[in-house]
Amino acid sequence: MTTETTTRSSEVLRLHAEDAFAAELAALAAQDDRPRPERWRMSPWAVATYLLGGELPDGTVITPKYIGPRRIVEVAVTTLATDRALLLLGVPGTAKTWVSEHLAAAVSGDSTLLVQGTAGTPEEAVRYGWNYAQLLAAGPSRDALVPSPLMRAMADGKIARIEELTRIPADVQDSLITILSEKTLPVPELGDETQAVRGFNVIATANDRDRGVNELSSALRRRFNTVVLPLPASLDEEVDIVSRRVNQLGRSLDLPELPAGADEIRRVVTVFRELRSGITDDGRTKVKTPSGTLSTAEAISVLTNGLALATHFGDGMLRAADVAAGIVGAVVRDPAADRTVWHEYVEGVLRERDGWKDFYRAAREHTR
Repeated sequence: MTTETTTRSSEVLRLHAEDAFAAELAALAAQDDRPRPERWRMSPWAVATYLLGGELPDGTVITPKYIGPRRIVEVAVTTLATDRALLLLGVPGTAKTWVSEHLAAAVSGDSTLLVQGTAGTPEEAVRYGWNYAQLLAAGPSRDALVPSPLMRAMADGKIARIEELTRIPADVQDSLITILSEKTLPVPELGDETQAVRGFNVIATANDRDRGVNELSSALRRRFNTVVLPLPASLDEEVDIVSRRVNQLGRSLDLPELPAGADEIRRVVTVFRELRSGITDDGRTKVKTPSGTLSTAEAISVLTNGLALATHFGDGMLRAADVAAGIVGAVVRDPAADRTVWHEYVEGVLRERDGWKDFYRAAREHTR
């Protein structure tokens, strides 16, 4: 890596996975002696180890990128080694995008072949477009064609990613069928096609709260193997996930590191889990659930913002007052209904909880 590249990397707010974890990927590839599918940077076993973490024979520690059931990762990885595409499905905040990025980085060394799904995603984003200046000047040609990320992935034998597949209009979604079933992308204007080479596959993500937005056709759904990413199973697991991500984000923002499982992290995660499930952690008290998802990703955002507040407007120590405004903002999405839910939770649960007096006071102050 050149000095210029190193300097550039140090200035980037968020590195791609293949750059941020380049040392781990290189160590895994160097010590991986298992069979690799064609054009894969490492074996399926090594890809799973990269996602789940572990220690290599030479003592290199691979940090976990995903904390959850091992079998889910194994199924996702092996799907990419077959002729079926992978659909990562789950509620918001279950690390679908994160897992997608790291899978592509480990398999292809390139996580940037990405189509972002929205209601306005055009067919050109999935298939190809044209450089209209060249098209008007010389007519259709390969030089005038602008390949989509999927077309480039097909030609290079890499993994393409599609975010929020169910937000893409149905007619655009269906342009994937030929790509996934025939492994080819016709270019009728040129009487030509791009055929996928070995190593090509697709990872799509979808939010199962979006059912009914642009539901996948049965023909398209059959081309995917669906893997559901669950919410963290336990409080300790979710605290671990949030702690790791807050510290990763904090380092990129020059914020101080929080101790693993710090008090405020555990409190925020506890509040989110109780409001999500409709019952307190001890199982004794039922609570109303707000309209929002209160995902793990939102907990990470609340705590990162709180850490920034503590750093720039406090003494650097994360306290209840630093996260109170953020947590109220995450819970109260519908000012009428959610404010009542939050007020009842604060007065009915937090007020009587041992060791939470400072958190209760901060939450109450921001609820007024």
